[in-house]
Amino acid sequence: MILLTRRGTGVLAGTVVLFAFGQWAGYPFFLAIAGAGAGALVAAVVMTGRRPRVAVSREVYPDRVECGRPAVATLRVRNPTGRRQGAFSAGDRIGSGLRTVRIRALAPNAEAVHHYELPTARRGRHQVGPLTLDRDDPLGLGNRRLSTGEVAMLWVHPRVHVLHPPGGGRPRHHHEGNAVDDRLRGSHDLREVREYVPGDEVRHLHWKATARTGQLMVRDYVDPDQPRFTALLDSRLRGPLLEEAVDLTASLVTSAAHADRPTRLVSSGGLDLDTSGGIPAIRPLLDALCVLEPSAESTLVPEELTRAGVGGLAVVTAGGTPADRAALAAVRERYSPLVVFSFGDPAPLAGIPGATVLAVSDAADAARRWNELTR
Repeated sequence: MILLTRRGTGVLAGTVVLFAFGQWAGYPFFLAIAGAGAGALVAAVVMTGRRPRVAVSREVYPDRVECGRPAVATLRVRNPTGRRQGAFSAGDRIGSGLRTVRIRALAPNAEAVHHYELPTARRGRHQVGPLTLDRDDPLGLGNRRLSTGEVAMLWVHPRVHVLHPPGGGRPRHHHEGNAVDDRLRGSHDLREVREYVPGDEVRHLHWKATARTGQLMVRDYVDPDQPRFTALLDSRLRGPLLEEAVDLTASLVTSAAHADRPTRLVSSGGLDLDTSGGIPAIRPLLDALCVLEPSAESTLVPEELTRAGVGGLAVVTAGGTPADRAALAAVRERYSPLVVFSFGDPAPLAGIPGATVLAVSDAADAARRWNELTR
């Protein structure tokens, strides 16, 4: 769409007034000036109406980066036509901001490459692009803006502090009268015989059940001694407090996954991501925290955490309420150890039997306290 600039709007208004006055007064001089103004406006429309014919591609490296670390965009603008493409300015949209890029004139089939850093100060999933092209006439009367090219995504992950890995959780054997978490699979205790799914161990096939049902059946085993770690993030927090809590949670789950602990990430707002641990688990965990938004839930502990869980539990919150304390005390029997980080007054959470409650000022302070606790 072609738009008149402020100067163009002023010329249009002056042209109309001069033409009307010239017609009314019968002065050809004013009519001539009005005609010149109209001609300039028509020329501006014609010049800005030509769409820059360029092919735009974009690469973002790395596409996932820790908050505050550098990330670079590589913008390639190619002239695929047999005619020279004049210079123009462009804006590359980055999240809610705009980065101005001056594209030089391109010969036929030539390509220009531009590199620039991307802002990574704010956690989140940010869209880079499309490229916004601006075309102006020499007199500055008209402007045409259009979007073109592909878009890329930049994932700005939370900051991760170096933490000691969490210790193993208390074993929970079903033959001791304790419920085994449904997520514990793959070792020595037979939990059930179920239908085969791709990826199951062939050596666990149950041939008698297969012959009886006519379908491949496998033995499903659990390992109640398997060390597990769960992090509960209070997503009711807001602003800088939430960002510090997210950074700490990211550090906790990253250290657990690095140590090959099956790692579960839960938030009071409904996030529940269960992984088998290891390096491949880190990306989905950080991706989930990257896009986490504040929630409006009234409770700290989601119901799912009270029904199924085992191993160590770390809770990241701020202050808390007596209701939060009661909810954590109720799940205490499922988890060992239980560590609660409080970015506010920890008094409402004090006194949970067997729990360690730590008052911390920020994620870095929490990391230091955790390392002292686990060394």
